[in-house]
Amino acid sequence: MAAAGEKLELCKASEVDEGSAIKVEKGDLVLAVFNLNGAYYVMDDICSHGPGSLSEGFISGETVECDFHNGSFNIKTGEVVEPPCMIPQKTYKTTVEDDTVFIET
Repeated sequence: MAAAGEKLELCKASEVDEGSAIKVEKGDLVLAVFNLNGAYYVMDDICSHGPGSLSEGFISGETVECDFHNGSFNIKTGEVVEPPCMIPQKTYKTTVEDDTVFIET
């Protein structure tokens, strides 16, 4: 696991189709990597409201709807868009270099 403030390699950008997400597990992190119009965003995959996987949720614009209780979050900011979710999702600063998606830890 990368130390705080270091870059952690997640996946190839080409693995994430536009308008979709994949789940990536690195150490103790379980993350959802989103591709919105060629820009990549990363947040914790497990919904803050229950055991739903956001990488398996329904993506509409900049919003992902959890597949468990149908609450939703802004993919770019992690902010709650629809209840029953109340706690924002943790997001990560994301960069892409040579077709590889990285986050800062």
